Amino acid sequence: MSSKKKILAGAIALALSFGGYLPAAGTAEQGVSLGSLSVASAAEQKDEQMKISINLAARSLALYRGNTRVALYPIGPGKPYTPTPTGYYKIQDKEVNPTWTSPEDPSVSISSGPDCPIGYRWMTIQGNYGIHGTNHPESIGHYVSNGCIRMYNEDVEKLFDNVSVGTPVEITYNRVVVEKAPDDQIVYYIYPDGYGRQDLDVDSVRTWLKGYGVQNFVSDEAITQKIEASDGEPTYIAKVYPLFVNGQKLQSKAVVQEGKTYLPAIELAKEVKVNLGWDAKKEQLISDYGSAHGYLKQDTYYCEPKEAETLFHLQGTLAQDGTFTMTNGAPVAQATAEPEVKPLVEQPSANTAAQTQSAAGEAAQQPTAAAQSTKTDAAAGQTQVKHEKTLQEIEAEATKKG
Repeated sequence: MSSKKKILAGAIALALSFGGYLPAAGTAEQGVSLGSLSVASAAEQKDEQMKISINLAARSLALYRGNTRVALYPIGPGKPYTPTPTGYYKIQDKEVNPTWTSPEDPSVSISSGPDCPIGYRWMTIQGNYGIHGTNHPESIGHYVSNGCIRMYNEDVEKLFDNVSVGTPVEITYNRVVVEKAPDDQIVYYIYPDGYGRQDLDVDSVRTWLKGYGVQNFVSDEAITQKIEASDGEPTYIAKVYPLFVNGQKLQSKAVVQEGKTYLPAIELAKEVKVNLGWDAKKEQLISDYGSAHGYLKQDTYYCEPKEAETLFHLQGTLAQDGTFTMTNGAPVAQATAEPEVKPLVEQPSANTAAQTQSAAGEAAQQPTAAAQSTKTDAAAGQTQVKHEKTLQEIEAEATKKG
Protein backbone atom coordinates (compact mmCIF):
# COMPACT_ATOMS: atom_id res chain seq x y z
CA MET A 1 0.00 0.00 0.00
CA SER A 2 1.45 3.36 -1.02
CA SER A 3 -0.88 5.57 0.97
CA LYS A 4 0.05 6.29 4.55
CA LYS A 5 -3.61 6.50 5.46
CA LYS A 6 -5.01 3.02 6.00
CA ILE A 7 -8.57 2.02 6.73
CA LEU A 8 -7.74 -0.83 9.06
CA ALA A 9 -9.92 -3.83 9.70
CA GLY A 10 -7.75 -4.49 12.72
CA ALA A 11 -7.66 -0.99 14.24
CA ILE A 12 -8.13 -0.52 17.95
CA ALA A 13 -11.66 0.09 19.10
CA LEU A 14 -12.17 2.89 21.61
CA ALA A 15 -13.81 0.54 24.08
CA LEU A 16 -11.55 -2.50 24.51
CA SER A 17 -13.20 -5.80 25.33
CA PHE A 18 -10.76 -7.94 27.29
CA GLY A 19 -11.14 -11.69 27.24
CA GLY A 20 -9.04 -14.83 27.49
CA TYR A 21 -5.66 -15.29 29.13
CA LEU A 22 -2.16 -14.04 28.64
CA PRO A 23 -0.05 -16.50 26.68
CA ALA A 24 2.15 -18.66 28.86
CA ALA A 25 5.61 -20.09 28.29
CA GLY A 26 7.79 -17.01 28.40
CA THR A 27 5.56 -14.48 26.67
CA ALA A 28 5.02 -12.16 29.61
CA GLU A 29 5.04 -8.49 28.68
CA GLN A 30 7.23 -8.57 25.62
CA GLY A 31 8.76 -10.96 23.15
CA VAL A 32 11.37 -13.53 24.03
CA SER A 33 14.41 -13.67 21.77
CA LEU A 34 15.48 -17.28 21.29
CA GLY A 35 18.55 -16.56 19.21
CA SER A 36 20.47 -13.84 17.44
CA LEU A 37 18.54 -12.42 14.51
CA SER A 38 21.51 -10.75 12.84
CA VAL A 39 24.38 -13.26 12.78
CA ALA A 40 23.27 -15.32 9.76
CA SER A 41 25.10 -14.63 6.53
CA ALA A 42 23.24 -13.68 3.36
CA ALA A 43 23.75 -17.22 2.04
CA GLU A 44 22.39 -18.77 5.23
CA GLN A 45 19.35 -16.49 5.19
CA LYS A 46 18.68 -17.44 1.59
CA ASP A 47 18.80 -21.16 2.46
CA GLU A 48 16.86 -20.70 5.70
CA GLN A 49 14.14 -18.23 4.90
CA MET A 50 12.41 -16.28 7.64
CA LYS A 51 8.81 -17.26 8.35
CA ILE A 52 6.13 -15.86 10.66
CA SER A 53 3.83 -18.37 12.40
CA ILE A 54 0.84 -17.01 14.34
CA ASN A 55 -1.31 -19.18 16.64
CA LEU A 56 -4.51 -17.32 17.46
CA ALA A 57 -5.52 -19.74 20.23
CA ALA A 58 -2.18 -19.20 21.99
CA ARG A 59 -2.17 -15.49 21.16
CA SER A 60 1.45 -15.73 20.07
CA LEU A 61 3.61 -14.92 17.06
CA ALA A 62 6.76 -16.95 16.40
CA LEU A 63 9.56 -15.97 14.04
CA TYR A 64 11.45 -18.81 12.39
CA ARG A 65 14.69 -18.98 10.48
CA GLY A 66 14.29 -22.17 8.50
CA ASN A 67 12.99 -24.68 11.05
CA THR A 68 14.50 -22.90 14.05
CA ARG A 69 12.37 -20.61 16.15
CA VAL A 70 14.39 -17.50 16.94
CA ALA A 71 11.78 -15.29 18.65
CA LEU A 72 8.36 -15.58 20.28
CA TYR A 73 6.03 -12.63 20.90
CA PRO A 74 2.60 -12.19 22.54
CA ILE A 75 -0.10 -10.63 20.39
CA GLY A 76 -3.61 -9.21 20.51
CA PRO A 77 -5.64 -10.82 17.68
CA GLY A 78 -9.20 -10.14 16.55
CA LYS A 79 -12.21 -10.23 18.84
CA PRO A 80 -14.44 -13.34 18.68
CA TYR A 81 -16.97 -11.44 16.54
CA THR A 82 -14.24 -9.88 14.33
CA PRO A 83 -11.77 -12.79 14.27
CA THR A 84 -8.40 -12.75 12.58
CA PRO A 85 -8.62 -14.93 9.44
CA THR A 86 -6.53 -18.11 9.37
CA GLY A 87 -4.56 -19.14 6.30
CA TYR A 88 -1.28 -18.65 4.47
CA TYR A 89 -0.18 -15.15 3.49
CA LYS A 90 2.91 -13.05 2.81
CA ILE A 91 4.14 -9.67 3.94
CA GLN A 92 2.91 -7.42 1.14
CA ASP A 93 3.95 -4.00 2.39
CA LYS A 94 6.02 -2.46 5.20
CA GLU A 95 5.74 1.06 6.56
CA VAL A 96 7.49 3.07 9.25
CA ASN A 97 5.48 5.68 11.17
CA PRO A 98 2.09 4.87 9.56
CA THR A 99 -1.03 7.02 9.87
CA TRP A 100 -4.20 5.42 11.24
CA THR A 101 -7.55 6.09 9.55
CA SER A 102 -10.79 5.22 11.30
CA PRO A 103 -12.61 2.27 9.66
CA GLU A 104 -15.93 3.85 10.68
CA ASP A 105 -15.15 7.40 9.50
CA PRO A 106 -12.40 7.79 6.86
CA SER A 107 -12.25 11.51 7.59
CA VAL A 108 -10.78 10.75 11.02
CA SER A 109 -7.07 9.94 11.12
CA ILE A 110 -4.22 9.99 13.64
CA SER A 111 -0.61 10.55 12.58
CA SER A 112 2.24 8.43 13.85
CA GLY A 113 3.05 9.13 17.48
CA PRO A 114 2.16 8.12 21.04
CA ASP A 115 -1.58 8.43 20.32
CA CYS A 116 -1.57 6.42 17.09
CA PRO A 117 -3.57 3.17 17.55
CA ILE A 118 -1.21 1.23 15.26
CA GLY A 119 2.02 2.42 16.84
CA TYR A 120 5.13 3.03 14.76
CA ARG A 121 5.24 0.02 12.41
CA TRP A 122 2.81 -1.54 9.93
CA MET A 123 3.10 -4.72 7.81
CA THR A 124 0.28 -5.62 5.41
CA ILE A 125 -0.59 -9.32 5.17
CA GLN A 126 -3.80 -9.12 3.13
CA GLY A 127 -6.21 -6.33 2.22
CA ASN A 128 -6.66 -4.15 5.29
CA TYR A 129 -5.29 -6.78 7.67
CA GLY A 130 -1.83 -6.21 9.05
CA ILE A 131 0.68 -6.65 11.86
CA HIS A 132 1.23 -3.44 13.79
CA GLY A 133 2.06 -1.76 17.11
CA THR A 134 -0.33 -0.23 19.62
CA ASN A 135 -0.92 2.68 21.98
CA HIS A 136 -2.69 0.32 24.42
CA PRO A 137 -0.01 -2.17 25.55
CA GLU A 138 -2.35 -3.53 28.24
CA SER A 139 -4.46 -5.09 25.49
CA ILE A 140 -1.76 -7.50 24.32
CA GLY A 141 -2.58 -11.11 25.17
CA HIS A 142 -6.33 -10.65 24.68
CA TYR A 143 -8.78 -10.92 21.78
CA VAL A 144 -9.20 -7.19 21.13
CA SER A 145 -8.74 -6.07 17.52
CA ASN A 146 -10.99 -5.92 14.48
CA GLY A 147 -8.89 -8.65 12.87
CA CYS A 148 -5.34 -7.30 12.76
CA ILE A 149 -2.39 -8.64 14.76
CA ARG A 150 -1.52 -6.19 17.49
CA MET A 151 1.94 -6.26 19.15
CA TYR A 152 3.96 -4.33 21.69
CA ASN A 153 5.75 -1.49 19.92
CA GLU A 154 9.22 -2.73 20.87
CA ASP A 155 8.36 -6.23 19.62
CA VAL A 156 6.88 -5.18 16.30
CA GLU A 157 9.92 -3.00 15.62
CA LYS A 158 12.25 -5.99 16.12
CA LEU A 159 10.04 -8.12 13.90
CA PHE A 160 9.87 -5.38 11.27
CA ASP A 161 13.68 -5.26 11.03
CA ASN A 162 14.00 -9.02 10.46
CA VAL A 163 11.37 -9.69 7.81
CA SER A 164 10.96 -8.51 4.25
CA VAL A 165 8.22 -8.05 1.71
CA GLY A 166 7.43 -11.61 0.65
CA THR A 167 8.12 -13.23 4.06
CA PRO A 168 5.57 -16.06 4.52
CA VAL A 169 2.94 -15.64 7.24
CA GLU A 170 1.05 -18.66 8.56
CA ILE A 171 -1.99 -18.03 10.77
CA THR A 172 -3.51 -21.02 12.58
CA TYR A 173 -5.87 -21.75 15.46
CA ASN A 174 -4.42 -24.62 17.50
CA ARG A 175 -5.39 -25.03 21.12
CA VAL A 176 -2.83 -27.82 21.62
CA VAL A 177 0.83 -26.93 21.21
CA VAL A 178 3.57 -29.57 21.61
CA GLU A 179 7.26 -28.66 21.57
CA LYS A 180 10.65 -30.21 22.19
CA ALA A 181 12.63 -28.12 24.66
CA PRO A 182 16.40 -27.60 24.31
CA ASP A 183 17.00 -30.28 26.98
CA ASP A 184 14.99 -32.80 24.87
CA GLN A 185 11.94 -32.62 27.14
CA ILE A 186 8.60 -32.82 25.38
CA VAL A 187 6.27 -30.15 26.74
CA TYR A 188 2.68 -29.44 25.81
CA TYR A 189 0.20 -26.63 26.34
CA ILE A 190 -3.58 -26.40 26.02
CA TYR A 191 -5.10 -22.96 25.44
CA PRO A 192 -8.70 -21.78 25.98
CA ASP A 193 -11.11 -21.86 23.06
CA GLY A 194 -11.33 -18.10 22.57
CA TYR A 195 -13.13 -18.39 19.25
CA GLY A 196 -15.27 -21.37 20.30
CA ARG A 197 -14.23 -23.40 17.29
CA GLN A 198 -12.05 -26.30 18.52
CA ASP A 199 -13.40 -28.90 20.96
CA LEU A 200 -10.85 -31.23 22.53
CA ASP A 201 -10.97 -34.70 24.06
CA VAL A 202 -8.39 -37.16 25.34
CA ASP A 203 -8.00 -38.91 21.97
CA SER A 204 -7.42 -35.69 20.04
CA VAL A 205 -4.76 -34.57 22.52
CA ARG A 206 -3.05 -37.98 22.28
CA THR A 207 -2.94 -37.54 18.51
CA TRP A 208 -0.90 -34.36 19.00
CA LEU A 209 1.42 -36.10 21.47
CA LYS A 210 1.89 -39.09 19.16
CA GLY A 211 3.92 -37.02 16.75
CA TYR A 212 6.57 -36.69 19.47
CA GLY A 213 6.40 -40.30 20.69
CA VAL A 214 5.01 -39.58 24.17
CA GLN A 215 1.30 -40.37 23.70
CA ASN A 216 1.55 -43.37 26.06
CA PHE A 217 3.23 -41.50 28.90
CA VAL A 218 0.32 -39.33 30.09
CA SER A 219 -2.77 -40.73 31.77
CA ASP A 220 -6.31 -40.11 30.58
CA GLU A 221 -7.04 -38.37 33.87
CA ALA A 222 -4.10 -35.98 33.50
CA ILE A 223 -5.13 -35.04 29.96
CA THR A 224 -8.73 -34.51 31.04
CA GLN A 225 -7.64 -32.20 33.84
CA LYS A 226 -5.42 -30.24 31.47
CA ILE A 227 -8.27 -29.78 28.98
CA GLU A 228 -10.52 -28.55 31.77
CA ALA A 229 -7.87 -26.05 32.90
CA SER A 230 -6.93 -24.84 29.37
CA ASP A 231 -4.63 -22.28 30.98
CA GLY A 232 -1.75 -22.31 28.52
CA GLU A 233 0.66 -23.52 31.21
CA PRO A 234 3.44 -25.97 30.25
CA THR A 235 3.32 -29.65 31.19
CA TYR A 236 6.58 -31.55 30.81
CA ILE A 237 6.16 -35.22 29.92
CA ALA A 238 9.46 -36.94 29.13
CA LYS A 239 12.66 -36.75 27.15
CA VAL A 240 12.75 -38.54 23.80
CA TYR A 241 15.62 -39.73 21.66
CA PRO A 242 15.78 -41.34 18.20
CA LEU A 243 16.30 -45.10 18.63
CA PHE A 244 18.76 -47.13 16.53
CA VAL A 245 19.32 -50.91 16.58
CA ASN A 246 22.41 -52.18 14.78
CA GLY A 247 22.42 -49.02 12.69
CA GLN A 248 18.73 -49.15 11.77
CA LYS A 249 16.45 -46.33 12.95
CA LEU A 250 13.22 -47.56 14.54
CA GLN A 251 9.87 -45.82 14.21
CA SER A 252 9.41 -45.43 17.95
CA LYS A 253 11.76 -43.53 20.25
CA ALA A 254 13.58 -44.15 23.49
CA VAL A 255 11.61 -42.32 26.18
CA VAL A 256 13.11 -41.17 29.48
CA GLN A 257 10.59 -40.32 32.18
CA GLU A 258 11.45 -39.70 35.85
CA GLY A 259 14.93 -41.13 35.35
CA LYS A 260 13.72 -44.39 33.78
CA THR A 261 14.39 -45.28 30.12
CA TYR A 262 11.57 -47.03 28.23
CA LEU A 263 12.25 -48.97 25.02
CA PRO A 264 9.52 -50.31 22.67
CA ALA A 265 9.68 -54.06 23.27
CA ILE A 266 7.74 -55.25 20.23
CA GLU A 267 9.80 -53.17 17.80
CA LEU A 268 13.04 -54.45 19.34
CA ALA A 269 11.80 -58.05 19.03
CA LYS A 270 10.91 -57.56 15.38
CA GLU A 271 14.25 -55.93 14.61
CA VAL A 272 16.31 -58.79 16.05
CA LYS A 273 13.80 -61.48 14.97
CA VAL A 274 13.01 -62.83 18.41
CA ASN A 275 9.70 -64.26 19.67
CA LEU A 276 8.16 -62.22 22.46
CA GLY A 277 5.33 -62.89 24.91
CA TRP A 278 3.70 -61.26 27.95
CA ASP A 279 2.97 -62.77 31.35
CA ALA A 280 0.20 -60.51 32.68
CA LYS A 281 0.24 -61.94 36.19
CA LYS A 282 3.95 -61.34 36.72
CA GLU A 283 4.16 -58.31 34.43
CA GLN A 284 7.01 -59.96 32.60
CA LEU A 285 8.11 -60.08 28.98
CA ILE A 286 9.24 -63.52 27.78
CA SER A 287 11.50 -63.98 24.76
CA ASP A 288 13.45 -66.85 23.23
CA TYR A 289 16.35 -65.86 25.50
CA GLY A 290 14.60 -65.41 28.85
CA SER A 291 12.18 -63.29 30.83
CA ALA A 292 12.38 -59.80 32.36
CA HIS A 293 10.15 -57.15 33.88
CA GLY A 294 8.10 -55.15 31.38
CA TYR A 295 5.67 -52.24 31.31
CA LEU A 296 2.27 -51.98 29.63
CA LYS A 297 1.35 -48.38 28.82
CA GLN A 298 -1.75 -47.67 26.73
CA ASP A 299 -1.60 -51.12 25.05
CA THR A 300 2.10 -50.71 24.23
CA TYR A 301 4.82 -52.85 25.84
CA TYR A 302 8.12 -51.40 27.04
CA CYS A 303 11.30 -52.61 28.73
CA GLU A 304 14.32 -50.91 30.23
CA PRO A 305 17.82 -51.20 28.70
CA LYS A 306 18.98 -53.76 31.29
CA GLU A 307 15.94 -55.92 30.46
CA ALA A 308 16.70 -55.56 26.73
CA GLU A 309 20.01 -57.32 27.36
CA THR A 310 18.16 -60.31 28.75
CA LEU A 311 15.30 -60.35 26.25
CA PHE A 312 17.09 -59.46 23.01
CA HIS A 313 20.84 -59.61 23.72
CA LEU A 314 20.99 -55.88 22.97
CA GLN A 315 23.09 -53.33 24.80
CA GLY A 316 22.31 -49.62 24.49
CA THR A 317 23.44 -46.19 25.55
CA LEU A 318 22.68 -42.55 24.87
CA ALA A 319 25.21 -41.37 22.32
CA GLN A 320 26.78 -37.92 22.14
CA ASP A 321 24.78 -37.13 19.01
CA GLY A 322 21.53 -37.38 21.01
CA THR A 323 20.49 -40.82 19.76
CA PHE A 324 19.90 -43.97 21.79
CA THR A 325 22.02 -46.62 20.08
CA MET A 326 21.68 -50.37 20.63
CA THR A 327 23.89 -53.19 19.36
CA ASN A 328 24.10 -56.94 19.90
CA GLY A 329 25.84 -57.78 23.16
CA ALA A 330 26.82 -60.89 25.09
CA PRO A 331 23.92 -63.18 26.10
CA VAL A 332 22.70 -62.88 29.69
CA ALA A 333 22.08 -66.19 31.53
CA GLN A 334 18.44 -66.62 32.56
CA ALA A 335 16.62 -69.46 34.30
CA THR A 336 13.73 -70.99 32.35
CA ALA A 337 10.26 -70.51 33.87
CA GLU A 338 6.82 -71.82 32.92
CA PRO A 339 4.62 -68.68 32.86
CA GLU A 340 1.24 -68.27 31.21
CA VAL A 341 1.99 -65.81 28.45
CA LYS A 342 0.56 -64.11 25.40
CA PRO A 343 2.60 -63.79 22.22
CA LEU A 344 3.45 -60.23 21.19
CA VAL A 345 5.80 -61.10 18.34
CA GLU A 346 5.71 -64.43 16.51
CA GLN A 347 8.57 -65.14 14.14
CA PRO A 348 7.55 -67.19 11.05
CA SER A 349 8.53 -70.86 10.97
CA ALA A 350 8.92 -73.10 7.93
CA ASN A 351 8.03 -76.23 9.95
CA THR A 352 5.15 -75.18 12.17
CA ALA A 353 2.11 -72.92 11.96
CA ALA A 354 0.46 -70.93 14.76
CA GLN A 355 -1.79 -73.06 16.97
CA THR A 356 -5.03 -71.79 18.49
CA GLN A 357 -6.41 -72.20 21.98
CA SER A 358 -10.15 -71.71 22.40
CA ALA A 359 -10.53 -71.38 26.18
CA ALA A 360 -12.71 -68.26 26.33
CA GLY A 361 -12.38 -67.86 30.10
CA GLU A 362 -8.60 -67.83 29.86
CA ALA A 363 -8.62 -65.29 27.04
CA ALA A 364 -10.90 -62.97 28.98
CA GLN A 365 -8.39 -62.79 31.83
CA GLN A 366 -5.45 -61.85 29.61
CA PRO A 367 -4.44 -58.48 28.09
CA THR A 368 -5.36 -57.58 24.54
CA ALA A 369 -2.25 -59.11 22.89
CA ALA A 370 -2.45 -62.73 21.57
CA ALA A 371 -2.51 -65.54 24.19
CA GLN A 372 0.39 -67.90 24.60
CA SER A 373 0.87 -70.91 26.92
CA THR A 374 3.94 -73.02 27.53
CA LYS A 375 4.60 -76.69 28.17
CA THR A 376 7.82 -78.47 28.95
CA ASP A 377 9.15 -80.98 26.47
CA ALA A 378 10.47 -83.65 28.80
CA ALA A 379 12.66 -85.16 26.11
CA ALA A 380 14.35 -81.95 25.00
CA GLY A 381 14.08 -79.99 28.24
CA GLN A 382 12.99 -76.91 26.29
CA THR A 383 9.97 -74.60 26.53
CA GLN A 384 7.58 -74.66 23.59
CA VAL A 385 5.07 -71.85 22.94
CA LYS A 386 1.51 -72.07 21.59
CA HIS A 387 0.16 -68.97 19.85
CA GLU A 388 -3.49 -67.88 19.68
CA LYS A 389 -3.08 -65.04 17.19
CA THR A 390 -0.68 -64.32 14.39
CA LEU A 391 1.59 -61.28 14.33
CA GLN A 392 -0.51 -59.83 11.50
CA GLU A 393 -3.65 -59.99 13.69
CA ILE A 394 -1.83 -58.33 16.58
CA GLU A 395 -0.60 -55.53 14.35
CA ALA A 396 -4.12 -55.05 12.98
CA GLU A 397 -5.49 -54.69 16.52
CA ALA A 398 -2.76 -52.18 17.41
CA THR A 399 -3.55 -50.16 14.28
CA LYS A 400 -7.24 -49.94 15.23
CA LYS A 401 -6.37 -48.78 18.75
CA GLY A 402 -3.81 -46.24 17.51
